[in-house]
Amino acid sequence: MPRSNIRNASLSLAVGALMAGCVSGPAPANHRAALYAPHQAAADRGGHPEGDWIAAAPVARGAPTCDWQVPRELDIYRRASIEEFVSVNAPLAPGDRLVIRILGDSDRLSGTYVVETDGTVRLRGIAPTRAGGGSLQDLETALRGRLLAAGIVRPLRNAVSVSLIEAAGVSVAVSGAVFEPSAVRAGERTPESRIGLKEGAVTGDANVARSVATAIRAAGGVRPDADVQRIYLLRDGAYVELDLSGLVNGWAARDVPITSGDRIIVPSRSCFDTKLARPTPLTPPGIRVYMSNLTRSANNNAGAAIGKDATSLPYGTRLLQALVAANCVGGSYMQSDRRAVLISRNPISGRSVVIERDIEKLVREADRDAYDPFLMPGDAIACYDSRWTNLSEAIGLVSQGVSTVTPAILLDNAL
Repeated sequence: MPRSNIRNASLSLAVGALMAGCVSGPAPANHRAALYAPHQAAADRGGHPEGDWIAAAPVARGAPTCDWQVPRELDIYRRASIEEFVSVNAPLAPGDRLVIRILGDSDRLSGTYVVETDGTVRLRGIAPTRAGGGSLQDLETALRGRLLAAGIVRPLRNAVSVSLIEAAGVSVAVSGAVFEPSAVRAGERTPESRIGLKEGAVTGDANVARSVATAIRAAGGVRPDADVQRIYLLRDGAYVELDLSGLVNGWAARDVPITSGDRIIVPSRSCFDTKLARPTPLTPPGIRVYMSNLTRSANNNAGAAIGKDATSLPYGTRLLQALVAANCVGGSYMQSDRRAVLISRNPISGRSVVIERDIEKLVREADRDAYDPFLMPGDAIACYDSRWTNLSEAIGLVSQGVSTVTPAILLDNAL
């Protein structure tokens, strides 16, 4: 091959690489149905990259309008008053430990009992007695009636007494506008916190974690589109509507004790509420975010100090704060022209969205809050090199290419 052709090919390679090093990739395109929060759109905001939004929007350039509907499945349930669901003592549940004392009996029937998985208590000589979902007084009345019918006790008022030693955790189902809708355990205790195992005989226990709010937290916490003023607790063919907005806003809220088999429904308002994008008794305390910063400034994630602590962020963290945690901000000013992408998913529509931001504009512009998105659990962040870094990489590529061509030229001359 003539040396002139080799030089021309090398020159074309150099020019192409240098031109490519100065060009950024195209802005990502998204379906309009993927838009979840108003901060995800940045049209005409400081010159941030803005790809095509495909399909018509429910509202122009913003998040969907607020909407609220009663869940249709409540039609088959009876609406109850909150007083019907609230009691001084939480309803008994499987795993609860009780002391049952029979008047005149020391060790034949009296003793410590555990509520079975089917919600019953089994005493010798009588059929299993239903306990789960009821109160201590209900169980006392039921046991007294059965023991009287069996001729085991006399018809005295204090013939049977039941005391609670320990309230165990309960299994409930949580659905709707929560991050992890599923069956959860609320009020579960560690072996170290068990009551009555080391202290000896005790009476009474208040497991405050057996509540609607704790169950919602166990299901990942409410999403920013949740309607915390209308949360539904379903039990035994009836439901009650709860307003737990006080737990978010800092005023009183009437949380309700729960028992095994309860269901909790958190409706969605179909719009983003920034008050629910921060740690509260109803929202997650922290989130896990995937990060990538494979740049010239940090050749690998370990060198960028991206580890467990960097990817575990407080709930309410915004994109710019996470970019600092990923070492995407700072360093040489020649590398300040960098881009970042946020990969998220609309929990209502299920569609993914990819948002691109100019990092330096996020740092410098005063109205950054309007287009600096909140991070949601499971989001991913990636940082791209600046044009100067791309150019440096292109020059290195050209130098490497030229060095590989030179021996071929020398070999051609020798022949």
